[in-house]
Amino acid sequence: MPRHRRSKIAPSRPQQKVYGPPPPTREEECAKANDLIEILKSFGCFESNVELRHREHVVQRLQSLFREWLVEMCREKNFPDIIPERVGGKLVPFGSHHLGVASKGADIDILCVGPGFLQRKDFFSSFVGKLKRQREVKDIRAIEEAFVPVVKLSFEGIEIDLVFARVARNRVPEGMDLLREDWLQGMDIQSVRSLNGYRVTEEILRLVPNIQNFRLALRTIKLWAKQRNIYSNSLGFLGGISWAILVARICQEYPTASASTLVTMFFKEYNMWKWPNPIMLRELKDCHFNLPVWDPRVNQADRSHTMPIITPAYPMQNTAFNVTPSTLAIMKEEIQRGHTIASWSKLFEKPNFLRKYKHYILLQAASATEEQHPAWVGLVESRIRHLVVNLERHVLVTRAHINVQSYPECSKGNATAPIRTKWLIGLVFNEQGGKHLSIDLTPYLQRFSDIVYSVANRCQMFREGMTTSARYMSQKDFSWDLPQEPGRRVISEEPKPSGSRTMAAPAPSVMSHQATKRSRSPHSETSTKKFKSEVGPSKGVSLSQSKSGGLKRPRTPESGSPSKRVRTVLLKPT
Repeated sequence: MPRHRRSKIAPSRPQQKVYGPPPPTREEECAKANDLIEILKSFGCFESNVELRHREHVVQRLQSLFREWLVEMCREKNFPDIIPERVGGKLVPFGSHHLGVASKGADIDILCVGPGFLQRKDFFSSFVGKLKRQREVKDIRAIEEAFVPVVKLSFEGIEIDLVFARVARNRVPEGMDLLREDWLQGMDIQSVRSLNGYRVTEEILRLVPNIQNFRLALRTIKLWAKQRNIYSNSLGFLGGISWAILVARICQEYPTASASTLVTMFFKEYNMWKWPNPIMLRELKDCHFNLPVWDPRVNQADRSHTMPIITPAYPMQNTAFNVTPSTLAIMKEEIQRGHTIASWSKLFEKPNFLRKYKHYILLQAASATEEQHPAWVGLVESRIRHLVVNLERHVLVTRAHINVQSYPECSKGNATAPIRTKWLIGLVFNEQGGKHLSIDLTPYLQRFSDIVYSVANRCQMFREGMTTSARYMSQKDFSWDLPQEPGRRVISEEPKPSGSRTMAAPAPSVMSHQATKRSRSPHSETSTKKFKSEVGPSKGVSLSQSKSGGLKRPRTPESGSPSKRVRTVLLKPT
């Protein structure tokens, strides 16, 4: 009889011990995701179907106008080898709209791609003129001097940002693949930057393993960043594309995780992240098209970046270039806070900025008319980050925190009063150097106003009635509520009778020193001697332009007289 072999049974391995709480079940994850969706809906993070259709209609209408304009330009230039009706033209949204995370009332970023025979000035003159003639268009303005030249407008109530890129072709078909890198060869740098917005957005969607979970997690992080006042690229924090890359990296690390788990891991991972180690969705790539690429191995300037968050499309760039040491510290604190919070409602609580610091700088931009105000506010706001950077360089300033929420103010019942917008910068001083410290911030405020007025005159946008000012405030100088934030105090317009004084910078002059005259400030009755930070604000200095076109210098302390310079005196508590 044949002998049967006894099967060998592998010895059982001892069960590995698992420490900590058990992982959530599928039912628990679904319940948490549903709770997350409901709270996002309560904050208006989702658009209705009617609003979505309206957005699509606006995009299609703008695409028709763009193609009509291209045909008109072909006929006007009369190129013999170009058939106007076949020139095509491509108009594609990018940013939050293309990512599928646009909230109610959000603007739409749109890329317009035209043929190479067009000039950029044609788009910013001829096409802008065509848009102005449309009854649906309101508040249109072209900003050609921006890093990425843009046309801002409102179309049927939706804010639109249009950028323009031209490719080296006589036709732009609808099916043109804008992700092809060879289109960038020989392209002008403004077109490369404009095209990069769409290319980065599309690459992010292609690199995440689960788009639906990515979108829900990104909506959550964007709402958190906005609620905690750390959502602003221009003011030194992070913009939408930076937050999208951060979330996409977590999605790559945890490809099967639910949206709620991705949010939890977002705070856990970035709470432990050691900056300036870069965040990248793919390896660095250089096509050698003579375009600037972020690469600290080659470019020494890239090694100094505080928070590198690198785009996945060539040419790869750092989207967080504007981040400063202060804004990085603030975002790290907020991420650490998010890591310790267990409930969604607590995560989205708004901070009380006016309770956070003892010392503040109040910036103000004012215009004579509502038509002038948006452009003036945009210019002043674009320079605030530079003021923050300069303040950080002061040896006794340990933090300069700009509140990203501005405070518009319209006069009630007074048609001649200027329209104002205000910003607050919270300051932390290093008071360990001695019991009695005198901190002079006048040169930094003066430099800020010099830059604002210089740019305004260079761009030929300065109008009569446009002013800007900066002054020191202490925490107790806030009296009434902030707009849309009950219980939060705001700056009192009238100085308190306790002898409060202001710190501000004089306006620059675009004329020669011989032609420049000093005009007496409306606040010059107040002394400009040293003041204690507990007393309040000092004399305010308004910056304005004379009717003759030259900028006046308000009466301010002479820089050569130390006793008359505006200073903040800190008394260290005993």
